[in-house]
Amino acid sequence: MKKDFLSVYDLTRRDIDRIFSHAANLKAMLKDGIIYQPLAGKTLGMIFDKSSTRTRLSFEAGMYQLGGLAIYLNSRDTQLGRGETIADTARIVSRYLDAVMIRTFSQESVEEFAQHATIPIINGLTDLMHPCQIVSDLFTIVEKKGTYEGLKVAYVGDGNNVANSWIDAAARLPFRLALACPKGYEPDARILERGRKKAPKGISLHRNPVQAVRNADVVYTDVWASMGQEAEQEARVKIFEGYQVNRRLLQHARPDAVVMHCLPAHRGEEITAEVLDGPRSVVWDQAENRLHVQKAILEILMGK
Repeated sequence: MKKDFLSVYDLTRRDIDRIFSHAANLKAMLKDGIIYQPLAGKTLGMIFDKSSTRTRLSFEAGMYQLGGLAIYLNSRDTQLGRGETIADTARIVSRYLDAVMIRTFSQESVEEFAQHATIPIINGLTDLMHPCQIVSDLFTIVEKKGTYEGLKVAYVGDGNNVANSWIDAAARLPFRLALACPKGYEPDARILERGRKKAPKGISLHRNPVQAVRNADVVYTDVWASMGQEAEQEARVKIFEGYQVNRRLLQHARPDAVVMHCLPAHRGEEITAEVLDGPRSVVWDQAENRLHVQKAILEILMGK
């Protein structure tokens, strides 16, 4: 039976810990210059309806390092852009490829693709969810803190796909999640309701960022206007005033708290350059770990 990776909520704690263990091994082997190519002869299709830096580079480099081939396709490169149905496309690419990673707008489109494909489908990002990002972020937290268990993660900013996937993670793992979002910019209501019911350590939603960040072990933020929301940028800057992660806000977190951002960052908006480049920031390790964690996911889904 094929497996897909469409959301963090699809994973069990055992699944996540398995990914982390294998990612750590893959990272160590790469650092030691050990060639490890379990996916030799395998091909990953990468369908991009949204532009990308980290997602494309990490998946493409990851497949190469594992001995496989990655094929990049945007909407202009396929018949999807000319009216072919998702179901027909999924059936056809399943005859050519060993897995597909999709970075697109609609979560429903990814789920429909997975429903009709006979190969593993990976959600590289949708407007609703960003599961690969959050799993790799949790891996980074384990590297820096030794565990995720019992920690407090504070998310400050827009209740977007990153926030939604953090809620899914908190619904599966024993860490506390506190979100601070302006009114009208909360995470998806269905995901939040489900998360609050399932979370072992609890999920809270605040208007005041100080309340969310107080005694946090991890302080996380993302851009105030995501891809496709550029027209709202000016209005959002005014609405999100006071939700900036800066030195003053960090004073309310634990002294050893780390700062995370999924990038790209708008310095001076959701986060100050002082904090992004400061001693508490683990942003660059966080970005690198996309490679190692996604390699683990690829091998687990595509390996024998």
